[in-house]
Amino acid sequence: MTGVPASAAGGSSQAQGAGRAPGGATAHSATGASADTPDAAGTPGPTGRMVAAEGAKPARGGKIAAAAVNQASVWNIANLLTMLRLVLVPGFVALMLADGGYDPAWRSLAWAAFAIAMITDLFDGHLARTYNLVTDFGKIADPIADKAIMGAALICLSALGDLPWWVTIVILGRELGITLMRFLVIRYGVIPASRGGKLKTLTQGVAVGMYVLALTGWLATLRFWVMAAAVVLTVVTGLDYVRQAIVLRRQGRAERGETLEETEE
Repeated sequence: MTGVPASAAGGSSQAQGAGRAPGGATAHSATGASADTPDAAGTPGPTGRMVAAEGAKPARGGKIAAAAVNQASVWNIANLLTMLRLVLVPGFVALMLADGGYDPAWRSLAWAAFAIAMITDLFDGHLARTYNLVTDFGKIADPIADKAIMGAALICLSALGDLPWWVTIVILGRELGITLMRFLVIRYGVIPASRGGKLKTLTQGVAVGMYVLALTGWLATLRFWVMAAAVVLTVVTGLDYVRQAIVLRRQGRAERGETLEETEE
């Protein structure tokens, strides 16, 4: 027994804590002060242990909840649209080559599958960025789905004799080459999609869609010029991405060299 009431002892210790705070202001609230205030025996009181434990629980619970959200986010709407586009690829090929590949009815159904794939390509990326639904699966599957549907359409068209093989080679070579280049320079930074690249994608989709349909007359002439524009945009934007990659690599290596020099000093 110290002869001092517990309330007085608590008040004294709080006053001392307030005196130690910078500028004379109380650093903690009454509950927070009791967490750091020893009892009469000079050891941390049970209240302090309880507050500390309660303060730690939300942090652990938050990590568990965040992990659960990340695991569940794989099945978000953006990824489901990407999966749908992947599933449409074999269906599109089957419709495109049905009955020898020249039946207007089957080609119309193939065009519908291609159009759905192109539309989902526009929406899944927008939804992922707008609603923070970006996942590792989406980062990998989305470009694969894009290249798969476009590559399948171009190869089918060239195999049927509707489109010269050199057009297919130029477009697919550019797409695969730029994708590989992005991975090679990812250590230095990310090459953002340009307006020209987005226009290229749109023009390619319209041109290939027009070739998938069994068009005749002036529409057949129009699709030729649309495809020509798509090829030009494909080459020009591809060269621009190469230029950006070279600049990004030089800047990254220069910054790394400066960092090494500062470290040696």
